[in-house]
Amino acid sequence: MKVLLVFFAALVVGALGEQLFVGDQVLRITASNEKQIALLRALGEREDLQLDFWRDPTKPGHPSDLHVPFPSLQAVKIFLESHGISYSIMIKDVQQLLDEEKKIMLLSKERERSTSTFDFASYHTLDEIYNWLDTLVANHPGLVSKIQIGESYEKRPLYVLKFSTGGSNRPAIWLDTGIHSREWVTQATGVWTANKLAEEYGRDPSITAILDSMDIFFEIVTNPDGYAFTHSSNRLWRKTRSINAGSSCIGVDPNRNWDAGFGGSGSSGSPCSETYRGPYAHSESEVKSIVDFILGHGNVKALISIHSYSQMLMFPYGYKSEPAPDFQELNELAKKAVNDLAEVYGTKYTYGSIIDTIYVASGTTVDWAYDNGVKYSYTFELRDTGRYGFLLPSSQIIPTATETWPALVDIMLHVQQHPY
Repeated sequence: MKVLLVFFAALVVGALGEQLFVGDQVLRITASNEKQIALLRALGEREDLQLDFWRDPTKPGHPSDLHVPFPSLQAVKIFLESHGISYSIMIKDVQQLLDEEKKIMLLSKERERSTSTFDFASYHTLDEIYNWLDTLVANHPGLVSKIQIGESYEKRPLYVLKFSTGGSNRPAIWLDTGIHSREWVTQATGVWTANKLAEEYGRDPSITAILDSMDIFFEIVTNPDGYAFTHSSNRLWRKTRSINAGSSCIGVDPNRNWDAGFGGSGSSGSPCSETYRGPYAHSESEVKSIVDFILGHGNVKALISIHSYSQMLMFPYGYKSEPAPDFQELNELAKKAVNDLAEVYGTKYTYGSIIDTIYVASGTTVDWAYDNGVKYSYTFELRDTGRYGFLLPSSQIIPTATETWPALVDIMLHVQQHPY
């Protein structure tokens, strides 16, 4: 029966015109020296192989994860072996994971139809999430409202939930999830977290204190065009869906498009790259809408941008090596947050500045926010460390969201208690 279900799911995928990843593998690669790092980076730039680093090569001894299409597997493995670069197979067949994910989603939708309840333990489409936003507002009309801050490239509304107990231009916290569309656990965690914020006001003293003096703005689907595309056509799509002049390659990496070291190391000038920075800073309407909102508000005190995967909590800078002026405070708060996160299920996070913790990254959300006066600027990288990567099973949504919650509360409460 299981085989038939998977086969049926594969037929559905093919009929809908979705990109298939049959036989594709994700390799865990560990370079032993800088020469091997350079070789891996050069390998990743070869457009004929269509490779995608899920986790970039950064330092000797630090693993990187490489998605390799089936037709390129032999060439890549020969390359690695000929240069003495160690690797193992992390995901043996990407399509098998995708088929399992789709099957579980179909079963979840059947349960939702029969019970008329929203399943927080399942992945949802853009329309389902947008409909749920209205449900949350209807259930908490005195606390939650929905505002539109702009439109995506493909003219989808960019919705933000506003959590507020009243007043105007109060100090505010910005949260966003799903800026990279394939990181489904982030949008799912965003939905769970938004519901938790609404439910805990008046019950949890920390959340009550925060919302009695501050507003929270939460954009759950920050890249709606990309997210819709992951459901309709390519589950592993990362970027926006804007057309690039002079290129057949679509989209910009919205987390390399910010005016903070724009165009520097850790971003690409090639429209075909997963880290393509775009033609100019804030070229993407999804990014420009946030920029205009935060600058227009004028009183945003914290920005928390949630990504996956790698289990990290990071703060500026990513585009330069000098410590942020507030490094000590940001670092101590990150340490407390990851310790409290680990208390829930024992999940271990690393923390520190972006450049020291993961890699050089220019044009990122948190660096732009920090450079524009938002002192408490953080990026989460949620579960896992690579076993599933961007294809985290839906059974891990609620555990991921649950353990992230105390870390988020730590940061928000610190912001509320340390005005500046």
